[in-house]
Amino acid sequence: MNLTGSGMVAITRDAMGGLRNALMRDMGYAAAGYLQEAGYAGGGALFEAFRGWLAARGENEPEALSVTDFQAQATEFFRECGWGSLQVGDLYDTVATLDSSDWGEATPDAGLEQASCHFSSGMFSDFFGRLSDAPLAVMEVECRSAGAERCRFLLGSAEIMEHVYNSMSSGETYESAVGAAA
Repeated sequence: MNLTGSGMVAITRDAMGGLRNALMRDMGYAAAGYLQEAGYAGGGALFEAFRGWLAARGENEPEALSVTDFQAQATEFFRECGWGSLQVGDLYDTVATLDSSDWGEATPDAGLEQASCHFSSGMFSDFFGRLSDAPLAVMEVECRSAGAERCRFLLGSAEIMEHVYNSMSSGETYESAVGAAA
């Protein structure tokens, strides 16, 4: 991928993890909001880079791709950008899922207590929200930085994601919370 002119820069995974760790050390979990905001702010440029990447490959505009083609192309784009592999799915036809066993923001040896790919959550909210009829909320519910085998992000309406968050805060699993909202 040619970063020049795309509005993107490359940083190392260690730098991303170092930034998150320093912010969390100094700000606690309040750092999550700042990282999400930064990720969201970059989603537009990333989407435009995706549009240019598609054009260079002779593909349709993102909005003209079928769901299956969009998923395949977005997965390849994120992998080529160094973020890692990405599998797109859904849970109970209520929320979309994004799964990765090698997501670039995660730091498997971090030993964190909760999901921490906050930058990615914000970035996904803007990126995938550009194709949605309504704004999307994104929540990471499994994270390699917290010992999970994969990072899993849920994408859905603000109402559904608020329900999932509140249910999880009460001790319910995200799967059952999404199932109850279906």
